[in-house]
Amino acid sequence: MTATARPQHLERESGGADGLWCDIAVGDFAGRPALFLDRDGVIVEDTHYLGRAADVRMLAGASEAIARCNRLGIPVVVISNQSGIARGLYDWTDFVAVQAAIVSALAEAGARLDAVLACAHHGDGNAPLNVADHPWRKPNPGMMVAAGQRMKLDLARSFVVGDRACDLVAGRTAGLAGGVLIPSCAGAERGAATELRSGRFTVEIASSLEEAVARLLARGWAKSISSAP
Repeated sequence: MTATARPQHLERESGGADGLWCDIAVGDFAGRPALFLDRDGVIVEDTHYLGRAADVRMLAGASEAIARCNRLGIPVVVISNQSGIARGLYDWTDFVAVQAAIVSALAEAGARLDAVLACAHHGDGNAPLNVADHPWRKPNPGMMVAAGQRMKLDLARSFVVGDRACDLVAGRTAGLAGGVLIPSCAGAERGAATELRSGRFTVEIASSLEEAVARLLARGWAKSISSAP
């Protein structure tokens, strides 16, 4: 699938009424390994409950890293916990505005997202979103599993990039090949992430999404993807 043939628009499958959000691009992703990305702290600065488009600050090199994946035919899927909605700090309309600002910034670099999934549930949230252990809320793997099923992705060859160990826990539980941590808290998160290493799950540490993508491609990941159906 060439860059020019890849889908430009996301279609909404779930719009927040059940505390879940799912936008997926129209396109053929079957058999392809994906790059799953946490949003705050990986693509944009983590402002602690980002609910205003005016507060969106793209992290250096993030747009270019995503564009690089786009050119290689790697599906890019955002998976984001959004407990700020459950806590009443902002709502889905604000989430949409934030996402629109991110999409606009990505477009300036020739980059785009192939899917966006989010979970608003949290144990300290307001009813009916006060679900402490919802299957979609990371470290549970529900968002990755849902994207894998709906897009027919090859999860066993997919990777996740996150700024917390829970992002990688979700990836390992979903059966991904590995994950890259961009530490937001140098000590605890790094240690928890490295403990996830096994013969079936690779863990690397990077300073940015740009470095994370470079590390994955240096492992020969692009060759694996080019062999996908």
